[in-house]
Amino acid sequence: MGRDIQTAVNYYDDPGDGTPPTPVYVGSMRITNSRPMLSVPVMVADITGSESTFTLNTHGFQYHTKPTPFSAFHDEERIRNEYYKECEHLIRNLTNASNVLAFDHKVRRGPSHWHNISQDNAASRGPLHRAHVDQSYDGAVMRLKEQFPSDSDFTALSQKRWQIINIWRPLTPILKDPLALCDSRTVPDTDLLPASIIYVNKSNKRNESWTVKPPNPSSSSSSSHKWYFKYHQQPSEVILIKCFDSDLTCPARRTPHCAVEDPDHKDGESRESVEVRCLVFY
Repeated sequence: MGRDIQTAVNYYDDPGDGTPPTPVYVGSMRITNSRPMLSVPVMVADITGSESTFTLNTHGFQYHTKPTPFSAFHDEERIRNEYYKECEHLIRNLTNASNVLAFDHKVRRGPSHWHNISQDNAASRGPLHRAHVDQSYDGAVMRLKEQFPSDSDFTALSQKRWQIINIWRPLTPILKDPLALCDSRTVPDTDLLPASIIYVNKSNKRNESWTVKPPNPSSSSSSSHKWYFKYHQQPSEVILIKCFDSDLTCPARRTPHCAVEDPDHKDGESRESVEVRCLVFY
């Protein structure tokens, strides 16, 4: 039986005047995210027992049981050299992709309030309590171009279906700050705003994500975003999160997600997780 939680999602508080969201600034030691957010009460449904009903193409996310033999998650180089290959293989098997390229990862084991740490908060990266998608549609193209700067390679790859899919895995069983995912079909594009990420430690390189506005009750497509999580998710249980799909006909092209507070576990140990981001080609 599911253990739904009454909690809140932090949405972007759009001033409504056309002003773009304040960029997130990423440095080698500090990450600054000062966008105004609006806490909106939501019910997040526990999918325990019905995991198989959620798929990448219908909802934008998918649960899968896959223990890993890898344990060196404090070693950044070994993650890139060893764990990336495991993630690439898993996505190929689950999607029938022709090729998968892992290009980035984030290990999170810091406190919930890590954004408010006055200095050097990048070393204490914790869960992100802000609804977002890692790449906007334009941001996904930027990422593809960054990985394949040759015009011929970029053109050849972009003419076929391609995606960005993240593999998210707990490093310890999750009670505090579980990861919540929103059914892509309940989020119209009008609820998404492109938002810049500036890498000040990389000559101000710019990428672009989606920040998410609260659901618009007057929208014809949906009056409520539908959020889900898995209670007490284990390290053997991964979530595949679709951030981009070039197929315009797919019902789920991107999936908002964020950490949420479970009121029964808000004073527990900080969450530990790893996320690997992959380009997926067909």
